Amino acid sequence: MCSIHTVLVFALVATTSFTPVYVLEFCQRTDPDCHSHDKKASDTFKSRWNVNVSNLIKDLNQFSVSCKKLMEAFPIDEVDGNFVRTVKNCIFSKSIPTPLKGPLTLAAVSKVDVIEGILDVDMAAAQSDEFLHYASGGRLLPGSAPLAHRYGGHQFGYWAGQLGDGRAHSLGQYTNRKGEVWELQLKGSGKTPYSRSGDGRAVIRSSVREFLCSEAMHFLGVPTSRAASLIVSDEPVLRDQFYNGNVKRERGAVVLRLAKSWFRIGSLEILSQSGEIDLLRKLLNFVINEHFPSINSDDLDKYLVFYSTVVNETAHLIAQWMSVGFAHGVCNTDNFSLLSITIDYGPFGFMESYNPNFVPNTSDDEGRYSIGAQANVGLFNLEKLLMALSPVLTTKQQKEAKLILKGYVDIYQMRFHQLFKAKLGLLGEEEDDGYLIAFLLKMMEDTQSDFTMTFRQLGEVSALQLHNRNFKQMWALEDLSSHKLFSDWLSTYLLRLSRQQNDSDLHRQHRMKNVNPRYVLRNWMAESTIRKAEMNDFSEVELLHHILSFPFVTQETAEEAGYAARPPLWAQRLKVSCSS
Repeated sequence: MCSIHTVLVFALVATTSFTPVYVLEFCQRTDPDCHSHDKKASDTFKSRWNVNVSNLIKDLNQFSVSCKKLMEAFPIDEVDGNFVRTVKNCIFSKSIPTPLKGPLTLAAVSKVDVIEGILDVDMAAAQSDEFLHYASGGRLLPGSAPLAHRYGGHQFGYWAGQLGDGRAHSLGQYTNRKGEVWELQLKGSGKTPYSRSGDGRAVIRSSVREFLCSEAMHFLGVPTSRAASLIVSDEPVLRDQFYNGNVKRERGAVVLRLAKSWFRIGSLEILSQSGEIDLLRKLLNFVINEHFPSINSDDLDKYLVFYSTVVNETAHLIAQWMSVGFAHGVCNTDNFSLLSITIDYGPFGFMESYNPNFVPNTSDDEGRYSIGAQANVGLFNLEKLLMALSPVLTTKQQKEAKLILKGYVDIYQMRFHQLFKAKLGLLGEEEDDGYLIAFLLKMMEDTQSDFTMTFRQLGEVSALQLHNRNFKQMWALEDLSSHKLFSDWLSTYLLRLSRQQNDSDLHRQHRMKNVNPRYVLRNWMAESTIRKAEMNDFSEVELLHHILSFPFVTQETAEEAGYAARPPLWAQRLKVSCSS
């Protein structure tokens, strides 16, 4: 595999001629009429879903899920029990969650968007004791036959063999009143056959981060799993957070999360590696029939079309990560969804000072999963997906699949280019647009300018202020303007904007504020929230969840909390690891 690090980060050079299957529209989760204050944000929040409260489920005994489709589609592990073992010839193992010990507390809930909007549950029911038990693994939902998924994966570049759901239980599928099918899963709910040496638990620290970030990513417009609730307990969980022998006692927590599917590249890899080709074909057929309706199930090239779609959508997803400065942290094949959504939030991080070598995971000593390497890692993972598919592809199809994979670079570059043009408010297409983007990113790197706020403030400032370099109280632009070439870039940028016909400066600012967030889940914000949560103060979880639901809207409470201010000095000392 050739190195495409620099090319992909700055999206300047097209190296192939592959045409993508389709281009995803950039999802904007904002109300165009939002004003910059909390009441308007609250009003928008209330109107986001047209929820008829009288139709919501008020008794959780009436809420049911089904495991029937999954259990009828695939052979289930013949061995029963949660003890660790090597599993063969199946996709799932039956596994009952282990209830959390001690008093349970509903620490956070995604009320309107998930509980009411997706699960059709009345909020009063979600605050009941029954919900606490259902959403933490202490009681099974009607219709639930909990399953743990068997998968493998390449971890940090090497085949790791059997992995699987080591602390997650799929409760079943729920079909809501809009006809959407969601698979409910508990994370941190105890041991499974795939727990290896783990205890099957998650701690408050990682669970707060997962709950907040999965919801934050959704409202940023990035495809992602969702989080319904966060429940914490007093159950002691021992963790060596930084693998330095300093074992600490933490507390257990469970996140109820949702996705249309939890199948991942590693789901196919384990079957291919184990020679279970009939089961590989069965799983592929199921995934295509259930989640890729545009693919004709009778098409002899359906696996090839499936691969082309995953290549395309994976490139789009990583470009969207880059557009909001998100580094996943552990881009192993077992963490890459076949539906190209963001899953398995671990040691992620939103980049602050622009740096292509930003590594959020302190366990990643070599920087394999730095933010600037994510596009390369996507290519590596798609290579492994092709290897997994090879047993069901003809020789001719394998050759065609390799050509499709070569097109990944172009697809990524095209999407990166589109997204960053939008971030700069550019309309149409001019030859030097890629240079304008790369020039800006290089200046940001040289001056260590904040990624999120540089783009946001470029959208908040008027063209006249830009021309006069009037950046009062705009700390990110002040940093950027210290670059010796800033005037050259600014002149080029303003000239480019002046050539946009039928455009006004107000329209340009409006567009830019709708794609450049003012608030992202910075590590220092998460850390402050975690420290309070560990002391049973969940007020900041609720506050941050609300603010991150409107990342493009200026909010007074967020400003007072300093969420758009220069990060505090202590934030530079923060470390995040895989241990959770």
